[in-house]
Amino acid sequence: MSSGSRCAVVTGASRGIGRGIALALAAQGWDIVINYRSQSAPAQELAQQIEAMGRKTLLVQADVSRFDEAKALIDQAAAAFGGIGVLVNNAGITRDGLLARMSEEDYDQVLDVNLKSAFNCIRHATPIMMKQRAGRIINITSVVGITGNAGQANYAASKAGVIGLTKSAARELARRGITVNAVAPGYIATDMTQAMPEAAREKVMETIPLGRAGTAEDVAGAVCFLAGPAASYITGVVLRVDGGMAI
Repeated sequence: MSSGSRCAVVTGASRGIGRGIALALAAQGWDIVINYRSQSAPAQELAQQIEAMGRKTLLVQADVSRFDEAKALIDQAAAAFGGIGVLVNNAGITRDGLLARMSEEDYDQVLDVNLKSAFNCIRHATPIMMKQRAGRIINITSVVGITGNAGQANYAASKAGVIGLTKSAARELARRGITVNAVAPGYIATDMTQAMPEAAREKVMETIPLGRAGTAEDVAGAVCFLAGPAASYITGVVLRVDGGMAI
């Protein structure tokens, strides 16, 4: 692989699952490009933590749902590290609500952040990885993109779209030595899920055969596997990290 192969770009990395992924990849020897949209303080704290592990970091503020800002992110990463070895499309939001009351704005915003951002970053990273003839693209989808969920039509549509994007990109890029896979988390303990009412959390727990919420580290472990040498013959898969939720 090229000299840029030890650079991993993680979108939406300042907190939650993205933060866990960035830390785990750094522990595996990757230099990390930390993308964030608005939360600079936790992003800077994360950079300090990674640099204390002996890895290099680059912080890039960018709204990756915007085509030009995603290009700026990828260009800065490639310029700083001489290439891009791994791209993790993790940026995502929720705007839950029943279909009958969902606003057009809430639908469009979730599709833009969760799905269009993944396209934007893949589109701009692809020429770099093709030139390297190597690269790993890992998209964070959700079990909701497989099963659907009442009150999350926008989120489920965006995450199902990520699965289709993953499989199409995998077919296109395989001959250039680039793998494209997706990780589908289930119910993961993050700030976002902890904000749910306790009764709602308990109801979700009843649907998980393993009987516990997942952690950011659980998701990060799957990402590290797909980014590593053991996954060199795996492309176009959706790896569920859900405690059996979608069985």
